[in-house]
Amino acid sequence: MPLSPDQQAEIAAQRATPRPTLRAVSDGMEAHLYHANPVLDHGFVRVIDYMGDDAAIVQAARVSYGAGTKHVQNDEGLIRYLMRHWHSTPFEMCEIKLHVKLPIFVARQWIRHRTANVNEYSARYSVMDREFYIPAPEQLAAQSTQNNQGRGAVLDGSEAARVLDILKTDAMRAYDNYEAMLSQDGQQGLARELARMNLPANIYTQWYWKTDLHNLFHFLRLRADAHAQYEIRVYAEAIAACVRDWVPLAYAAFEDYRMGGATLSAKALACLRRMLAGEKVTQETSGMSAREWREFIDIFG
Repeated sequence: MPLSPDQQAEIAAQRATPRPTLRAVSDGMEAHLYHANPVLDHGFVRVIDYMGDDAAIVQAARVSYGAGTKHVQNDEGLIRYLMRHWHSTPFEMCEIKLHVKLPIFVARQWIRHRTANVNEYSARYSVMDREFYIPAPEQLAAQSTQNNQGRGAVLDGSEAARVLDILKTDAMRAYDNYEAMLSQDGQQGLARELARMNLPANIYTQWYWKTDLHNLFHFLRLRADAHAQYEIRVYAEAIAACVRDWVPLAYAAFEDYRMGGATLSAKALACLRRMLAGEKVTQETSGMSAREWREFIDIFG
């Protein structure tokens, strides 16, 4: 169950008691408040709170730059200018707080984005739920032969079934032993902070995660990318759907300049100029490594 009965009751109570406010409100984001967007088999992302909107970005930029931005005729143009020229502080004026339920191995990858405030469910104080991420068969793949961090071909039916059986059996056995160690039925029972170390990395945890829009865009650029690991990418995609409704002008600029754009090195730019001038350029004459050249060709292929 993605949401516990207590969480569902809390959400229902909050929805039932709306309050008027004088602060900036994003109608698009208001629709996401207190709604849990399901992710993976037991996870979710839900918006707890937010601050600011597209207008807040524009307001902050005009305070900061003053007359220097008066030639920009509209908010969309200014936001695109800020994104295009890698200005960051105006986007930091918007913040979002999320409640996320996710497997621990995804959380350990996610936490590398250190520019956020995090408060995680504590297995020192509470007992973890018996909920594990078990991949769908189509997400079970062999190690890539070209990318040390990625997946290759999807496992065939019998091999996928064998792996799924191992994952389910090991997870259940580990949790059974976790409960047995905690048990005080005729024995003293192990402390929760020690018993938790036997739990697998696919068990679900929860946290509140708060960050500003600038750092959130950095997170989405990496984790919503097609090359990101599937299990974190689906969380990034769920968050992106909320952000698109929250700050539509900023998100459109982000999609254009970050997600849909490309950054070229000085060597790559020099090669491009030579190609435009009619010169035939190869990897050997480019000055780039084989991997750089492959990535360069992929951009324009």
